[in-house]
Amino acid sequence: MDYILEAVMQAFRLLSSGDAETFSAVWATICVSTMSVVLTLLVGVPLGFFLGYADFPGKRPVRTLVDTLLSIPTVLIGLLVYALLTRRGPLGGLGLLFTLPGIAIGQTILGLPIVVAMTATGVEALDKRLNPTLLTLGAGPRQILMTTLWETRFSLGLAAMAAYGRIVSEVGISMMVGGNIKWHTRTITTAIALETGKGEFALGIALGLILMLLAFAVNLATVGLRKRVKR
Repeated sequence: MDYILEAVMQAFRLLSSGDAETFSAVWATICVSTMSVVLTLLVGVPLGFFLGYADFPGKRPVRTLVDTLLSIPTVLIGLLVYALLTRRGPLGGLGLLFTLPGIAIGQTILGLPIVVAMTATGVEALDKRLNPTLLTLGAGPRQILMTTLWETRFSLGLAAMAAYGRIVSEVGISMMVGGNIKWHTRTITTAIALETGKGEFALGIALGLILMLLAFAVNLATVGLRKRVKR
């Protein structure tokens, strides 16, 4: 147990001293997670709105597929994105492999089913009288869209928090697509896996503490939003 206590103490020293290697991974994680969540919301919210609002042939199988993709393994997404971005892949000319934007593409795919499913659920849970009332008042398609999104704002917030929590803690995509390059694409999770394998428990624990703080912040925000929803 002594080496664990010593590693914890050293981890706090690394954090308090602003260790460059530690905070390089933190910065990379924040950057790529933010890019991923923004892209996920830009794509996922309209798709989720359409899935929850519209009736079309094959809606049930599509909804089943979206719900199934909620549990897709991150290593599978990493493999698919790697195949697309490698030099022999169809998007190899973009030069996105082993870059933060490349990781963001994979993490966007990871978070997309969460946002689509939760947005659709939020839209379906709205009062059924909302749409007829808006039409009676002469609202156009844009006004209906904006009003519906406003009524589901808390559900959208929960979707964003859930997607961020899933994205920030994943390791498979970051490792395969980013390559875990020091000072460049090494994120918190990949750094923890690498440093622990090397026996560098102090750095792993330091990064683990930061990851726990991020997860706690996300959970705290989620709880607050859920309380607002219940009101």
